[in-house]
Amino acid sequence: MTCIFIITFAFWLIFHFVVAQPQTGLRNYLVHVNKPDVQVVADLKSYYNSFLPVENIVGSEEPSRIIHSYHRVVSGFAARLSAEEVKEMEMKDGFVYARVEKILALHTTHTPNFLGLYRNVGFWQESNYGKGTIIGVLDTGINPGHPSFSDKNMPPPPEKWKGKCEFIGNVTCNKKLIGARNFVRGSIDPPFEEGGHGTLTSSVAAGNFVDDANVFGNANGTAAGMAPLAHIAMYKVCSDSGCSDVDTLAAIDAAIDDGVDVLSLSIGGYTAPFYDDGMAIGAFAAIQKGIFMSASAGNDGPLSATLSNVAPWILTVGASTHDRKIVATVVLGNGQEYDGESIFHPTDCHSLFPLVYPGLLNQEAAVCKSGSLNNANVKGKIVVCDKGGGVTRLEKGKSVRDEGGVAMVLVNLEIDGDGTLAYVDVLPTTNVGYSAGEMIKDYVNSTSTPLAGILFKGSSIGFKSAPSVSSFSSRGPSLASPGIVKPDIIGPGVNILAATHISAENKIDTYLTFNIVSGTSISCPHLSGIAALLKSAHPDWSPAAIKSAIMTTADQFNLEGQPILEQRNLPADIFATGAGHVNPSKANDPGLIYDIQPHNYIQYLCGLGYTDKQIGLIVQQTIKCSLQSTILEAELNYPSFSIILGQQSQNYTRTVTNVGDASSTYVVNIIQIRGVRIVVEPTTLAFTKVNQQATYSVSFTQIGSSITGHFDQGTISWMSNKYVVRSPISVKLE
Repeated sequence: MTCIFIITFAFWLIFHFVVAQPQTGLRNYLVHVNKPDVQVVADLKSYYNSFLPVENIVGSEEPSRIIHSYHRVVSGFAARLSAEEVKEMEMKDGFVYARVEKILALHTTHTPNFLGLYRNVGFWQESNYGKGTIIGVLDTGINPGHPSFSDKNMPPPPEKWKGKCEFIGNVTCNKKLIGARNFVRGSIDPPFEEGGHGTLTSSVAAGNFVDDANVFGNANGTAAGMAPLAHIAMYKVCSDSGCSDVDTLAAIDAAIDDGVDVLSLSIGGYTAPFYDDGMAIGAFAAIQKGIFMSASAGNDGPLSATLSNVAPWILTVGASTHDRKIVATVVLGNGQEYDGESIFHPTDCHSLFPLVYPGLLNQEAAVCKSGSLNNANVKGKIVVCDKGGGVTRLEKGKSVRDEGGVAMVLVNLEIDGDGTLAYVDVLPTTNVGYSAGEMIKDYVNSTSTPLAGILFKGSSIGFKSAPSVSSFSSRGPSLASPGIVKPDIIGPGVNILAATHISAENKIDTYLTFNIVSGTSISCPHLSGIAALLKSAHPDWSPAAIKSAIMTTADQFNLEGQPILEQRNLPADIFATGAGHVNPSKANDPGLIYDIQPHNYIQYLCGLGYTDKQIGLIVQQTIKCSLQSTILEAELNYPSFSIILGQQSQNYTRTVTNVGDASSTYVVNIIQIRGVRIVVEPTTLAFTKVNQQATYSVSFTQIGSSITGHFDQGTISWMSNKYVVRSPISVKLE
């Protein structure tokens, strides 16, 4: 499964989920061991070394095989071992479990305003722009000299900060970028950017204000991250070979000790039980220390059940559009016009040129594969190319250019619908939706002399269909835990202006300071920054409380007041949007929250049927489920419901905490689901003080002759004269 969590012209780093290949019989293993006795803790290195082959322990000239020694996230270490050595290790007292490392994948000027964040007013001002919070970004490194990481108007780091800056020479950290470390195994290099991804994500989360940011004059304005006065700490865990989960665990381990408040991870790539999921294990250690973690949902949409990072203690973030487009319109010889998008805006493509669709020859020519256009007679013509076919966008553009084509119209596949992405390319290009592409192809077939031009119109704001769900945003349901709705939320992740420092990869020999990018890699740091704002405004809120505030206040409608749409221009379902589209200002004052403590997650894990040993790998405690109050997935105090409903009624409870007005009354409002009766008791919740709690019960009963085997959705909302606290519901009838 190919898993790219960011889509942009700059990324030639296309990773696949693979297991690291052995060299000389050794592979990188994650090794779990029992926690040592208290007197041994001070010398963990010796304890961990005791599990290694004898020749690698005492008096050996061979370098230690240990790659990382963990302190917080795992009781254990990562080491280079052979399969035979692991078998021998299994016989040693204290050994628990070992597996080969997994390689994960890397999955603005306007979005703050689109999300209701404005300078000197509202939530930005109320949260002090995130001042005093620290966002730990795990990624490909960072370009410390970028203007987004200027420390102008930044306060010094908080006293709790214990991190390090591993840049050398004249390059150093500052009051904005307060820490930078390299955890890529075998690398001793400073944590400079590798590929551009980490600079992008860091700037979106907490980039400082930068005036006159643009890409070739497009999307011009003042760039800023979501929490522009928050501090950034970069933990480099990815290289051009991917992102090892053992390196990622080491970085989370360090970030916990360093004192971060929020962790932002735009990486992932596989679904596994949580005890075999390094991201889930690391995140659980983080939330026990009060650290919030957001992670990208993945870019494998619109197919169902393609999510990454689905543990309920992680905020799983999908990608949406915003209301700015960089318009490049295809003008046909018959006068018809079809809007697409492009960053590269030349001045010499307005005239009409011959138009050709080489897909009439064969499938390889349809996707403009290199060498496939030799006999397509594209010289001097605008060429229509289909997306996909295992050919990257840059390869398509180079193929057209090399055969003498003057421009390219890149057409979505049917599965991608009508959502478009803005690119810089090696020649003038516009990306059009599937419906527009079909009309353009029909025109090519309708005349012996088809003509077209591309009218590059530049940036335009105010598209009322926003927000909508991007086709690439991974969809639920969760395979690891079907009883929890995932993703949790969607946020801006399409055509976002973000910091970069890489080549424009077109005919212009230049390096860009900013770039237009798309992917759940970009929606994730939007939510990380918003979490930092909430943490700054509400330092006493737990990670679960912050997540609840984000989810229960999410928007359900686009700027036209219509339901949020997906790529086919149909209403997006719960497995595309989760709770909805983030609304930061409403999240700052949610009225009620659903809180969850770490021990509640342990009860939930017991309910998943995991063994005591498997749960111990996640929570780093000795667990006996026989002594726990085991709960089902739907009994977790989550701000949403995911129910698989048979003939037997199901009953659950939820507890809410009043964080709004001290004296307030809420009345329940239910959007019922076809074939299901949902009953909430009591129907009214009254509060007389802040932090007072109230519990309600929900019953789900199948009624009538309903169609089984499909998902449907509804909502439970608690409404006062000031607040609406909404919980989405998914029900599958059996």
